Amino acid sequence: MDYDVVVIGGGAAGLFCAFNAGYRGGRVLVIEHANKAGKKILMSGGGRCNFTNLDVRPDRYLSANPHFCKSALARYKPEHFIELVDRHGIAWHEKELGQLFCDASSKQILQMLLAECADAGVRVETGCSVQHVQQREGGFALNTSLGPIQTSKLVIATGGLSIPSMGASGFGYDIARQFGHRIKVTRAGLVPLTLSGTPLEQWQDLSGLSLPVETRCNGASFRNQMLVTHRGLSGPAMLQISSYWEPGQPLQIDLLDGGDALELLKTARRDRPNIELKTALTPPLPKRFAQRFVEVQGCDERPLKQYRDTELAAVAAALSQWPITPNGTEGYRTAEVTLGGVDVDELSSATMESRLVPGLYFIGEVVDVSGWLGGYNFQWAWASAHAAAGVL
Repeated sequence: MDYDVVVIGGGAAGLFCAFNAGYRGGRVLVIEHANKAGKKILMSGGGRCNFTNLDVRPDRYLSANPHFCKSALARYKPEHFIELVDRHGIAWHEKELGQLFCDASSKQILQMLLAECADAGVRVETGCSVQHVQQREGGFALNTSLGPIQTSKLVIATGGLSIPSMGASGFGYDIARQFGHRIKVTRAGLVPLTLSGTPLEQWQDLSGLSLPVETRCNGASFRNQMLVTHRGLSGPAMLQISSYWEPGQPLQIDLLDGGDALELLKTARRDRPNIELKTALTPPLPKRFAQRFVEVQGCDERPLKQYRDTELAAVAAALSQWPITPNGTEGYRTAEVTLGGVDVDELSSATMESRLVPGLYFIGEVVDVSGWLGGYNFQWAWASAHAAAGVL
């Protein structure tokens, strides 16, 4: 079977690229090894698909080459995808921080992509494996479970290693290496952080408790919710900072989310001198968290009026820079993205085409571009797929 374009990967980037290429008049095939297309789309955003963000900017993406994503993002913007969503009559809302979600279900986004593929004459084959890819004159030859397939253009949209239960694999990286591409070291991103030993023992029984914090690491800073889990720390603030955190580093967590801890404590001592420290911290901290924090800091149950300025200053410092060091992350099992991937210095930023092998393209998460939490990675999928489809 001969095709003008074969897209390997039936996720967000693959389907989007396929129908845009199909509308250009070529014969397009999508190959997806899972039994259904778009499984990660269905689970995204708690089942409502955080399909883009109103505040997409290049500095919200991590890459060894931070300039690479600029071209694609500038040419396909959130408003372009919103127009497509509106055209399909999908109701949506802004939740927070520019994050856009479907009012009803993630299924609507997947159904929209598949409907566009059908309208563009794209063939989508699920449950199809690719055993071998070989470059040939004028294109590529694929050995698949469907039989041999020939194509002029080959697009790799297989995603990264995150959430293997959804079918994630390193296939895209293998293809890249086969054709001489370098792979930037991959690791789990947007992932819960784990604790061990004493810190885990001190906090794990508060699992399910959340509070707003500001967390900082390696020049990045995020203000959002932190969730205590039975294995460590999660919530949007922790997921965001996990992409910047390196093993062995302590987290810099402001438990008062930017509040003046020392002023809070001194005011409480002046106005309510007979209360205990844990009471002075409730609010802004949840009662159980405040009590545990005081215990861990080794503070006794004396009234605030008995605390010296130096003692209050020490407590304030611990509040504004909570001394806790994760021992690792939950890994790819729960990671929302894979950091690293195909080295972008060997791709065209305008078309996503390989600089080493004409007719070979890499789009979406398989590339060394990873966005923040909140719809940024979907927008990279749409933008990189649109960039490739424009020349297919």
